[in-house]
Amino acid sequence: MTDLVPIGRALISVSDKGGLIEFARALAAQGVELISTGGTSIALRAAGLKVRDVSDVTGFPEMMDGRVKTLHPMVHGGLLALRDDDEHLVAMAAHGIEPIDLLVVNLYPFEATVAKGASYDDCIENIDIGGPAMIRAASKNHKFVTVVTDPEDYTALLAEMSANDGATSLKFRTRQAQIAYARTAAYDTAVSTWMAGAIAEEAPRRRSFSGTLAQTLRYGENPHQSAAFYTDGTNRPGVATAKQWQGKELSYNNINDTDAAFELVADLDRANPACVIVKHANPCGVAVGETLAQAYERAFDCDRTSAFGGIIALNQTLDGETAAKIAEIFTEVVIAPDATDEAKAIFAAKKNLRLLTTGALPDATEKALAWRQVSGGFLVQDRDVGQISLADLKVVTKRAPSEAELADMLFAWKVAKHVKSNAIIYVKDGATVGVGAGQMSRLDSTRVAARKSQDMAEVLGLPQPTTVGSVVASDAFFPFADGLLAAAQAGATAIIQPGGSMRDAEVIAAADEAGLAMVFTGMRHFRH
Repeated sequence: MTDLVPIGRALISVSDKGGLIEFARALAAQGVELISTGGTSIALRAAGLKVRDVSDVTGFPEMMDGRVKTLHPMVHGGLLALRDDDEHLVAMAAHGIEPIDLLVVNLYPFEATVAKGASYDDCIENIDIGGPAMIRAASKNHKFVTVVTDPEDYTALLAEMSANDGATSLKFRTRQAQIAYARTAAYDTAVSTWMAGAIAEEAPRRRSFSGTLAQTLRYGENPHQSAAFYTDGTNRPGVATAKQWQGKELSYNNINDTDAAFELVADLDRANPACVIVKHANPCGVAVGETLAQAYERAFDCDRTSAFGGIIALNQTLDGETAAKIAEIFTEVVIAPDATDEAKAIFAAKKNLRLLTTGALPDATEKALAWRQVSGGFLVQDRDVGQISLADLKVVTKRAPSEAELADMLFAWKVAKHVKSNAIIYVKDGATVGVGAGQMSRLDSTRVAARKSQDMAEVLGLPQPTTVGSVVASDAFFPFADGLLAAAQAGATAIIQPGGSMRDAEVIAAADEAGLAMVFTGMRHFRH
C-alpha cells in the first residue's frame, strides 16, 4: 500500500475560521493549490492568498442558498479516485477531474445552534450535507487522501508535511480518517437525537451516543482496566467542565465520585451553605449549616472514618476557614462553584488534593438521558429529576410530623435519591447522622446506618447515638415493618417513604404503635 503521498491540491471549507489564515498560508508556502467555498474563500482571498473557487472546478455556481456546491463529480471524483487504478486514471483524464490530496472541512455548527435554543427551521438549515459527504469520501480514500476535520489538527498536519517533504504517511492519513469518521458519526448522532426530541419520539428505533475525548486515564476502576473520559458537549456545570487548580490528574474513580457528590449538593436547597462528602459514589456525610465551614464539620461528623480520602462537594464559594478545616485530613477532591484566593493558598500546601471550580451549580431539574451498558445492549432512561414538596406528602399515621421533622424529612429524601439502593438515611437538624447504602435488604441498610451512628457517638464522646431524635428516609417502600421498627429502636421519631407496599397497613400500624410520624411521597428513588 502507498505510504508517502505528496499534497499538491487542497479543498478547504470550514465554518470555524480559527487558525485558518495561518494554516492556509503555511500550505501555500509549500506550493499547495488552494480550492475553497463561500465564506472560506472570501476569508482566504481577503488575507491575500491565491484561492480557486469550487465553482470554477465544478463548472456550476453555488446554488439553492449554498445547499448545493460540492455535491459534484468533479469534487467527489477528485477525492475518491484511486491513483493506482488505471481505469480510475482514464476516467479522470476523460472528464477533466483533478485529484484532491487534502480535504479540510469542519461542519456547520449544528450542535451550537441547538444549544442556543434556535427554531426548528434554523436547526434544519444548520444540518451540513456536503461537508459530511466529502469527509466520508476522503476518509474512505485515505490510501491517497488526507482529511482534517478539527482545527486542532492543523499543527500536526503541517508538522507531518514538514517531516516528509510536503507529503503525509499512511499512518497519519489512517489516523485522520478515523478521527473524521468519528466526527461525522457524532454529528449524525446530534442531529438524530435532536430530531427525536423535536418530534417527541421517546424511544427511537435506533439510538446512539457520542463524546469528545477530554482525558486518557491512567486506568479504570482497577489498574488492569484501561479507561478514558469523554465529554458530551452539553456543558453542564460539573467535573466535565471544571477548572482544576492543583493536584495530579483525576482518576476514573475520582471523576465518578466527584460527579456523584456535585450532583447531590446541587439538589439541596441553595439558600443554605451545604456540604456533601462522598466515598465510592455514596454520600457518607451531608449537611447544611449557617456557614460553609459548619456545614462541612456537620457532614464530617456523620462518618469520619469513611470521609478519609473522600470527595467533598460544596454549593457555595470555598472560603479560607472551610479550606483550613478540610485540609486537616486527607481528601482526594474538593469541587465548588468557586474558591477564594485564601482557600487556594491553603490548599496549595496539599499537593495531592485536587481543587475544582465550576463557575455554577448544575440544574437539578434539567431533563437529560442517562444510559448504562449491559451485555448485548444498553439501557436508556430519563435522569432522575423527581422532586417532592410539602404539598406532595401524605401523612398516614395518627401522629403528624412537626415542622422540624418535616424539614429534616425533605432533606433526608433529597439525600436518599443519591444513595445506592437499598438506601436508608437518618437525618437530624439538617445533617445526616447515619447512611445505609447498597444493602440487599432494607432492614440491613437500616441497621448499618444505625451502627455507624453508634460508632460516631463514641468518637464524638456523645452519651447516645446521633440517631436518637432523628428522622429516616427510605428510597423505596418498607416491604415489612421490621426495617421501620429497627429505625425506631435506633431512636428515630419520623419516617418518610414512598408507600405502595402490599403490607402498608401493617407498616402504618407498627408506626402508630411505636409513636412514629410517617408520610408517604408516592415516588421512589431506586439508584442502582
